[in-house]
Amino acid sequence: MVKICIVDTTFARVDMASHAIDAILTLMPSAQIVRRTVPGIKDIPVAIKKLMKEEGCDAGMVLGWIGRSMTDKISYAVYSLAMQLVQLELERHIIDVTVHEDEADSEEELYRIAVDRARKHAENLYLLLYRPEVLSTRAGTGRRQGYPDAGPIEP
Repeated sequence: MVKICIVDTTFARVDMASHAIDAILTLMPSAQIVRRTVPGIKDIPVAIKKLMKEEGCDAGMVLGWIGRSMTDKISYAVYSLAMQLVQLELERHIIDVTVHEDEADSEEELYRIAVDRARKHAENLYLLLYRPEVLSTRAGTGRRQGYPDAGPIEP
């Protein structure tokens, strides 16, 4: 049985973890999910690292929400680097599902992006764990999370 650790935030405006968990359990019905919620993205790296070590998780997923300000964007850059370091130290995949509030002009569109991104990245986590060869067949195909696929560029 695979164990997946998930960390999300109260700062997010959509409960993306619920959508990700639903998608994970659809793809991996026997998966055990361990979820923690923290205030914001700067709290995620230590929370996911601690959780994965304590719970012995095989992989992780973090779900964050970034505001529109420059301060938020700088915080995201620092957070993203910290998440890379956590993955390298743990030698485990941790899928980062982040929505930037300036990706859309309406709340309806932000909601759609958040749900689509969470569900598609849950599928990516499944593929990384169980079907990595499928990812190889998708190389260069312009797949997107949160948006329609862009498609490949042909010569």
